[in-house]
Amino acid sequence: LELNAQMGGGGYITVEFLDEDGRVINGFARADCVRVQGNSVRHRVAWQSGSDVSSLTGKVVRMRFDLRDAKLFAFQFQEAGK
Repeated sequence: LELNAQMGGGGYITVEFLDEDGRVINGFARADCVRVQGNSVRHRVAWQSGSDVSSLTGKVVRMRFDLRDAKLFAFQFQEAGK
């Protein structure tokens, strides 16, 4: 998962994934997410277990973004190594 985002001083974004019933998916909670900081068109989002979200392929998921002094312009999923 990559983000195109801009943060003010001290700003950040965290991301979590929820299942179709709105429950947080284990390993992808906001508390597990490494804060995304700075300005970039290609921030890679990572959790304590890493940045690979392929285990969610084919599943219905919801995403929840937590922004603090930040602007999120776009997000995209990239294949590993791209």
